[in-house]
Order: sequence, then structure tokens, then C-alpha cells
Amino acid sequence: MSKALDMVRAEVTRLSPYNSGLTIAEVMQRYAPARIAKLGSNENPLGPSPMLAGMMQGSAEMFRLYPDPAGRELRQAIAAKYAVTEDQVILGNGSEDLLSVISRAVLRPGDSVVTLYPSFPLHEDYATLMGASVKRVGPKSDLTIDVDALTEAVRGSPRMLLFSNPMNPVGSWLSRDDLSKVLGAAGDETLVVVDEAYAEYAEGEDYASALPLLAKSDRPWIVLRTFSKAFGLAGLRIGFGIAGDPQLRGLLDRVRTPFNVNGMAQAAALTALADDEHLAHVVALARAERARVESFLRNKGLKVAPSRGNFLFFDCRQNASAFVEGLLRDGVIVKPWKQEGFDTYVRVSIGSPSENDHFMAALSRLL
Repeated sequence: MSKALDMVRAEVTRLSPYNSGLTIAEVMQRYAPARIAKLGSNENPLGPSPMLAGMMQGSAEMFRLYPDPAGRELRQAIAAKYAVTEDQVILGNGSEDLLSVISRAVLRPGDSVVTLYPSFPLHEDYATLMGASVKRVGPKSDLTIDVDALTEAVRGSPRMLLFSNPMNPVGSWLSRDDLSKVLGAAGDETLVVVDEAYAEYAEGEDYASALPLLAKSDRPWIVLRTFSKAFGLAGLRIGFGIAGDPQLRGLLDRVRTPFNVNGMAQAAALTALADDEHLAHVVALARAERARVESFLRNKGLKVAPSRGNFLFFDCRQNASAFVEGLLRDGVIVKPWKQEGFDTYVRVSIGSPSENDHFMAALSRLL
């Protein structure tokens, strides 16, 4: 076995296993609770657009045939919705697939990547895998983004600036002015990658997507979006990126696998993209329930990060993994955060009103 391990690159051994969270089946097998609220993976409790029901008819052909490798119809629809050109859009098997594609295409051993911390672990893992070093920029004491520290780190000319806005797992976000300041510090030698997986939940007076700001810039950039969250298609695995330069998008296309997005996912995403009414309903529910759960946590005396995502990040004041085990016994799945310095923090997704009631009742009993 040791000889087999010798064949694996050293960078792989530096990676930690991804904390994907427990499934409903695993919790049922372990504790057999009367009911389960799955609030660990930021899934949409309302599910996808009801329009998808009609799409399922005649799906046999989608199973039999290879999908369009270029995803032309979906790319055209995305381009129209976000006011870009089709040749700027690239599809991925979830936006995390595109994180891998970008890292493999751009990063070299010895390069540096600047990111926010605590982070979506794959923001760091793919960089580490490619032999790059990661510079973490932590939050301020109130868990908001340290804009000055992030700006200063970007001035160091990293190969890549990669962060999510809103920030995952914390939920904090950059305003238009803050975002402009950070992006303005990046030079032509830095690829700017902004992960906007939760942008649909965040839109509002003091939040700005990077798309309109970067569209005016000639520096290299990519904005990532996903259909897994607000569009409710997590199980189908589909996301997309918008690149400022079509030539960059074309080169990234050479790195991804030819059929990386299956036909069912392309068809479902196309349908979901057209249902603005359902999306508005999903976002409105998440915002209302997020405010209700946040108020509950604060009234319990817990420190809670400000959030524009469909989740909240709070300090349970003890080892989070042990704390979460108590919630699991009550049928509530949340995610204990395991990155260094934040191992007393828990991320809870905003579910349906009944799921959130279940969480709050279980937390009250546990406290």
C-alpha cells in the first residue's frame, strides 16, 4: 500500500476531506428521529420551478443521447438574462466544477491566491492541489468583511483573487463601494474570480453583483453563478461562469470535460431560468425566514454573523461538532464548521417555516 501512496502527488496529502454534511438516510440510520429538518447544505426548501414537471415527460431521449457539449441553448438564455454575449458563458457540473477548471487552467506551482476566510473549502483546495499558496483574509470582530485587509492583499499582485459575495459560510457581503475598492486594487496580472452562488438571495440596496462593475474593466475576470441554490437544482449539478474575455472562456473550454453538463441538467436549468415568479417567491421566503431565525438566535445570546445568503453562521460557544450531534439526535441537520479558528461555529441553512421551527425548538432544548 505504501508504494501506491508514493504515486500520489504531495499536494493531495495536504487536502482535508470535504465536509459534505450528513444525508437524511445517515441521520435516520443513526438516531431514527421522528422527523428530519435538513439544514446543512443551503438547499432551497421550495425546490425548483413547478414548470419542470412538464419537462420530465419525454426525458428518455435525454438519457439515451449525449448532451450538447457546448450547451448552446442554455448559454444563449444565460447571455440574454445577464446582458452578456454567448461566447462569454461557460457551463459546469455545478460551479465547483468551474473552480476546478479555472484552477487547472490558470494556477502554477508557486503562484498565490487571495481569498476570504473562513471559506468555501474548495476555494482553497483546488489552489493547493495545483501547488499554489493561499493567503487568507479573515473577517473583522463583528464577522463583516475586512475590506481594507482584502484590498491590501490584492495589491500584492496574486495570480488569482477568489472570493464569494455573499461570503460563504459567514454570509457577510460587499457593498458596491467596497466591491469597487477591492476590484480597483487588482492589476492585469491577477485573475479576478467572484463566486456569486448566493447572489439571488443578496440583491438589495447595499449589495452589488460584480458583473456590471467588471463589465467596464479590461482586466481578466470571471463571475460564477449556480442553479443549485435559489433555482433549486442542487441534485442536477449545474452552474455557469461569465468571463470578461471570450478568448479566456474558450481556453477554459479546453480544460473542462467535453460533456461536463448532462442533458437533463441543461433542460432543467433552461426551464428554471424562465420562471421569475417562482424565483421571487423562493427569495422572499428565505429573507423573511432568515430574519426570524436570526432574531431567535440573537435572543438566545448567541453571536450571529450578518448574512445575505440563505443561511446563518453563529457561535455555539463550544466544539461545534459535539454541539451539532445533539441537534442530530433531534432530527436537525446543520453543518459544524471545521476550519481553524472557527470550530465553535455552526452554519444553519434557512429552510421552510416548519423546518426552521423544528431547528429552533431543538436548539432551545439543547441550550
